Amino acid sequence: MKTIHKLVLKSYLGPMVLTFFIVMFVLMMNIVWRYIDELVGKGLSAGIIIELMTYFMANMIPMGLPLSMLLAAIMTMGNLGENYELLAMKSAGMSLVQITKPLIILVAFVSVGSFFIGNNLVPNANKKLYSTLYDIRQQKQALEFQDGLFFNGIENMSIRVSHQEPDTHLLHDVLIYDNRAANGNMNTIVADSGYIRLSDDKRYLLVTLFHGETYEQTRNSQWFTKSSLRHHTFDLQKQVIPMDGFAQGRTDADLFSNSQTKNIQELQHDIDSLEIKVNAATTSSYEPLLKEQIFVRDNTVLPLPDSLQVDKRHFRDMLAQDSIVGLPTRDKERIWDQARTLAKNSRNMFAFDESAAKEALNQLYRSKVEWHKKISLPVSILIFFLIGAPLGAIIRRGGLGLPVVVSVIFFVIYYIISLSGEKLAKEGNWNAVYGMWLSTFILTPIAVYLTYKATNDSALLDTDWYAGKFKALRDRLAPGIKKMTNAIKFKRNGKKYDSE
Repeated sequence: MKTIHKLVLKSYLGPMVLTFFIVMFVLMMNIVWRYIDELVGKGLSAGIIIELMTYFMANMIPMGLPLSMLLAAIMTMGNLGENYELLAMKSAGMSLVQITKPLIILVAFVSVGSFFIGNNLVPNANKKLYSTLYDIRQQKQALEFQDGLFFNGIENMSIRVSHQEPDTHLLHDVLIYDNRAANGNMNTIVADSGYIRLSDDKRYLLVTLFHGETYEQTRNSQWFTKSSLRHHTFDLQKQVIPMDGFAQGRTDADLFSNSQTKNIQELQHDIDSLEIKVNAATTSSYEPLLKEQIFVRDNTVLPLPDSLQVDKRHFRDMLAQDSIVGLPTRDKERIWDQARTLAKNSRNMFAFDESAAKEALNQLYRSKVEWHKKISLPVSILIFFLIGAPLGAIIRRGGLGLPVVVSVIFFVIYYIISLSGEKLAKEGNWNAVYGMWLSTFILTPIAVYLTYKATNDSALLDTDWYAGKFKALRDRLAPGIKKMTNAIKFKRNGKKYDSE
């Protein structure tokens, strides 16, 4: 490997790692704000949160790699251009393609690796992610008491405390409404102090109360006219109440299967199966509807067997004689009732079959989108690098200033085009090939154009070049502007003298 290639490769690896972690951090913050309401107040352990963040990070890798490659390429080539190292390499007879050859090889390996990440790691991470999120959503709110407010996180129980000691967690002035009895009895407990906490396995509620009273209202079938109230006092009362939902369960991840939890082989199998299912559902829906309901005796639309062939001249003669109009009213009602019944049956049969076909068709569209996404994302990494490297050579600015702005602009354009194409493909308005590869088709000519401009040392995005051109234009127009200004002043002064 040439010394120059080692220099370029070393200059690129640092920004690539740095920008990757920065991009992943920004994407992770977006995920955290999206799911913050489901995570807060559940008493989740640090291990569960780290596990959940790991699944999110694995899911974000295919999206973060293109932006990090773009930003790193602009920063690297911009630094080389700003320090005149790129100019020295070109003066030695090396073209831009030769300079970036080791980077192209590195990015190609990263693109291949991203395919395996998106094909193998991401589906498994999505399964675990959906399973963990489901378990968190099923978990009840953690047992936390606020002074003067009722806690209703326990089913058929309501607890209020006036104050909780922050160090010892001792509760003062405890009030408990207990409606858990199956016979409808309601217990009210008032205590001076006590402790209420969950067991270590979160399966039981441990209640210890001091110096209080219990009121039990006994109800029967005539509770609105006959009811009894029992009352007793206590110095110490302990209860162990079974609880459900506070301990986080572990649901089998294989139960959460969709297009985002499958690799490309499984998606291809689903696509083949769904195409057969859609065709079968469409055939079983439309063909009977046409043959048995709408065009039962019309051999001009569908071929009919000999037993159903009719002579249409007979119908034309009947219409000419206006024989249908002349039928009795009772016969007319019978004919209309039969026609209406056949129309309703046709509509109901078609609606039922259509819903099944529509569901299979939606799954087919989503499977095709995911199939093409697994291939288009690795290609986008290479495209973004081929955009970023020429841009950096043209801009000749390093750091995190202008490169970040340009990178964000290109990534936003890519993201909007990708989301629009994906939405249209999932709705069936576009073919999945067009929807998922639209951004690649648009950005590839841009990459080729920028590479051509950078190879020819174009000043396309050089701010100094634009500033010089603007200064030259201003100097050229300055005499004319000065003459025009003097003429305006002279005219104003002449009007002033005339008025005096």
